[in-house]
Amino acid sequence: MLDAPRSMNRIVQALLLFLVAASLTGCLVSPVENSGGPGATTVKNSNPTAIFAVARQVFARYEYRPGPSNFPNLMTFDRAAGTAGELAFGSPMRSTDFRVQIQVLRIPGSNDFRLIPRVSRVNSAGRPGFERETQMLRAWSNQLRPLMREIRNLAQNAETPAP
Repeated sequence: MLDAPRSMNRIVQALLLFLVAASLTGCLVSPVENSGGPGATTVKNSNPTAIFAVARQVFARYEYRPGPSNFPNLMTFDRAAGTAGELAFGSPMRSTDFRVQIQVLRIPGSNDFRLIPRVSRVNSAGRPGFERETQMLRAWSNQLRPLMREIRNLAQNAETPAP
């Protein structure tokens, strides 16, 4: 009778270990072209220069201004939160902006790039030492899907710049 709980405990431990290993394996082997979650898109046969140029044009039409970027891996765009954003996320003494960060990942073995957007809110944007950035839920990135599709459509099949 004493061995039954021990064997059951071992079975449960083995099952939990298997579930943890299986879930981690699924996350670690996702190919780049399927990564990024909501709002992510793949730009086929392009280059970072063309992607950055098109993204600047598209986001400018929606009143976003360029933010701190790290060419060719990351570009950011800021936009004032507006009255509703100030009420929801701001404070009387600080301005609030929404910041879109787009990570640009090259898909190995091709000229394709994966664009992965992330949205955050920034209090006191542009004020060194006072700027505070808070990541928003990933569902906010889904709101950028039309812009990301437009970037994809305009930037794909771009000519590769001469070295």
